[in-house]
Amino acid sequence: MVVDFCAGAGGKTLAIGAQMRNTGRLYAFDVSAHRLEALKPRLARSGLSNVHPAALAHERDERVKRLAGKIDRVLVDAPCSGLGTLRRNPDLKWRQDEKAVAELNEKQLSILTSAARMVKSGGRLVYATCSVLPEENEHIAEAFQKAHPDFVPLDAGETLAKLKVEQAEGLCAGGETGTRYVRLWPHTHQTDGFFAAVWERK
Repeated sequence: MVVDFCAGAGGKTLAIGAQMRNTGRLYAFDVSAHRLEALKPRLARSGLSNVHPAALAHERDERVKRLAGKIDRVLVDAPCSGLGTLRRNPDLKWRQDEKAVAELNEKQLSILTSAARMVKSGGRLVYATCSVLPEENEHIAEAFQKAHPDFVPLDAGETLAKLKVEQAEGLCAGGETGTRYVRLWPHTHQTDGFFAAVWERK
C-alpha cells in the first residue's frame, strides 16, 4: 500500500505504479481535482490498474484518517517555491518573496505531518521538493523530526546505495542534525535543484 500524497497530474504516481509492477494498491491524492483529471488519460494509456486517484478536501481529509497506520510508503512531493527550476524558469525569482515562502513553510509542515499519520510501523515516509531553499527543505525535515520522535531519519546515501543508485554518495548532503538528505544542484548534477528526506516509523 503506497500513497502519492501530492500527486498532481501523476507523473511520479505512474513511475511508482510501474515500479510496483501493477501490484498492490497505489493511492494518488491531491487537493486539486482539476490536476488529478489530467492523470486519468495518462493512467488509461499506462495500463496500470492498481492506481486509485482521489481528490481531498484538505490534508486532514476523512480518507487520510481512514488510512492511518496502514500504508507501507508515503511520498510527499510538497508544494514549494519551485526555485530549483530557476535554470528553466528564470522569472520565478520575481514571483517569490519572504512572505510567500513563509506561508509555504507552514503548509509544507502541515501536509507532511498529516501524511505521516498514514505510515504504518516499519513503513517509510519521503518528503521532497524542487526547491533549493533550506527553509523549505532541511528546516522542514528537522522541524518534523523534532515533533515526531517515532520517525527515525534514514541516511539518504545509504538508502540510495542499497537501491543500487549509481554514485549515491555524491547525491547527498548533511543537515544541521547530521542526517544526510538527497540534495541535487543544477551546477553540480546538471539537473533541477531537488531535495528529499526519508524516515522509517518505529
